[in-house]
Order: sequence, then structure tokens, then C-alpha cells
Amino acid sequence: MKYIVNLSRIIVGILFIISGAIKLNDPVGFSFKLEEYFAPDVLNLPFLSPYALGIALFLVVLEVMLGIMLLLGYKSKFTVWSLLLMIVFFTFLTFYSAYFNKVTDCGCFGDAIKLTPWESFSKDVVLLILILLLFFGRKYIKPLASPRIGLIGTVVALAACILFADHVLNHLPVIDFRPYKVGANIEEGMIIPEGAPKPIYEYSWKFDVDGSEKVIVTNGDYPSVDGEFISVDTKEIQKGYEPPVHDFTIEKGGEDYAEAMLAEDRLIMVIAYDLRKASPEGMEKLKGVTDKAIADGYKVIGMSASDEKLTLPAQKEYGLDFEFYFTDATTLKTIVRSNPGILKLHRGTIQQKLHFNDADELDTD
Repeated sequence: MKYIVNLSRIIVGILFIISGAIKLNDPVGFSFKLEEYFAPDVLNLPFLSPYALGIALFLVVLEVMLGIMLLLGYKSKFTVWSLLLMIVFFTFLTFYSAYFNKVTDCGCFGDAIKLTPWESFSKDVVLLILILLLFFGRKYIKPLASPRIGLIGTVVALAACILFADHVLNHLPVIDFRPYKVGANIEEGMIIPEGAPKPIYEYSWKFDVDGSEKVIVTNGDYPSVDGEFISVDTKEIQKGYEPPVHDFTIEKGGEDYAEAMLAEDRLIMVIAYDLRKASPEGMEKLKGVTDKAIADGYKVIGMSASDEKLTLPAQKEYGLDFEFYFTDATTLKTIVRSNPGILKLHRGTIQQKLHFNDADELDTD
């Protein structure tokens, strides 16, 4: 039992540190995922949405700290109890998401490792078993050093987490796992390879046959049945290949300008997924850097999910000498974790990506 408990201790500790550290690298992204869970059609907790970033930061720092404390053997009773409560909650959450197909990616490992809902649930079940072994065998969890060393290690780790979180919040994630990272070509990311798997759908056809309802299930073909058609329900039973970049458009007046914009040699994108939530300080910084970019021969465009009732007043208020185009909010949130944020592109390839705090670093020479 002693060896099993200590093996579980190592596995759980490392997994919690890795999972927490990946999300700590991108707490804004994790907060977007929490907002999905808080939505009315999922957990129906919309009053928590304004606090999503704070909750995200608390959870990811706690996750890292519990992993470190477990490996150090510091405050083992508190650590094991906290791990158990956390994994019970997350196991319920991933089961709920998988069973009701509410949130298709739990965000357990951020954008670094994508898991399906049932894969996420299975992972949490395994962790639950390992943590139960720790719970019932916690007498075998011995400190690696004296309580004083354990306390110092815990405090140092907490301080490092806070400093790292402060850095990525005021700049951008240190490691970008998304398809819009620097060096990526957006057009290439939208390509579907030849022979890629296609989605498979199941169709439930409902007919009225001699006064009674009859349901016939097919994979697409209209069934041969002597009855009156009532309705059909469509269900995706197997996902097809989805390119890394999807739902990417640059629309204005009902027309998509994405292809033309991505062909530009010198393009600056100003990303503001929601102008109501955009940082006023960040918006003020845009005037100087975009004016210089325009003077240096760059085409500058704004991209937002906000309509003209917000974009036109914003242009006027901040003196912005460029137009805004419409792009889906989720896509814009994925492109850059800053509102507003700035991208420099050459023929669709991202050369520079900046948080508004680093706007002055935009290289347009």
C-alpha cells in the first residue's frame, strides 16, 4: 500500500502541476471556458460570468499549489482533502458536459492538449481513483523535508505563480498553443487535406403510417416508406476533420474580405472582440501606432464582433483612421488574449502579435 500511495502521489502531483501550469500560461483563455460553463444553457450561473477571470486565476493557482504541496508532503491532510473535493467537482462537471454534450472541450489542458468530453471524464475518473488511494492511505504521505522547508517551498511557488500570472495578463501567454501563433499562416490553417475524414450524421425520420408514428433511422438516405412525412432529426455521431483555423471571416456589408486581406503584403489587424469590454487605455494607444503603420505603408483594419453602433463611435472617440470589419467573437478571442490586441501579417503569415500594453513594440519599419 505504501508504494501504491507514493506512486499515486507522484502521478497526481505531476498531473496537477502540468495541468495548472498550462492554464496559468493562459488564464484569460480558461476564463472564456468558464464563461461557457456558466452560460444559461449549461450550468445556468450567468451571475458568475463577470468573475470568470478571478475564478480562473484562483483555480489554476490552487491546482499548481496542490500538486507542489502533495509532492513536498506539506500539509498532507489539507492537500488530500482539497484534491478530493476538487476532483469530485471536476468529475461531475466533465460528466455533465459529456452526457448532455454541453461543452465540447473542458479546457483541462488549455489549448495544448484537446480532449473530447468523454476523454475528459475518463481522465477525471482515473484521477479520482488515484486521489481516493491517497485519501485512504494518507498516513503513508511523508514530508520530503522539515515543515519549515515545506512552508518556504510552498510560499516561493505561490509567489512564482502570482508573478507569472501578472506577466501573462499584462502581456500575452509565454507559449502560444493556438493556431494563430506567430509564424502561422492563417490561410494554410484553413486547408482541409484531401481524404480527410468527413462527419457522419444519423437521421431519424418520422412518418405517419396508418395513423401511428414510425421512426426510421438512416445515415442520410431518404427512407422508402408508405406514409406521410412528419419531421426529421439530425444527430452528428462522428466528427469529421476540422482544420485548426475555422470560422475565420472578415466581413463588411455582407461580403467576406478575408481572402483579399490575407493577400496583403503589409497588414495590421487591430483585434477588439467586444468594444464594450475593450480597455480604454488600450484603445487610446491605438491611435499613435496605427497612424505610424499607415504612414509606413501598412493597411490597417479593425476586427470586432461589435456592430456599427459601437465601432463608428469608437473610431470617432479615439480618432482611429481605419475601418472595422466583423469577425466572430469566439474567433477573435482565440486569435489574441488582449482586448484590444494587435497583429502584423505578411500574406496571411502572422509576424508579430502584441498585447495593448506592448503596442509601442509594433515593428513597421
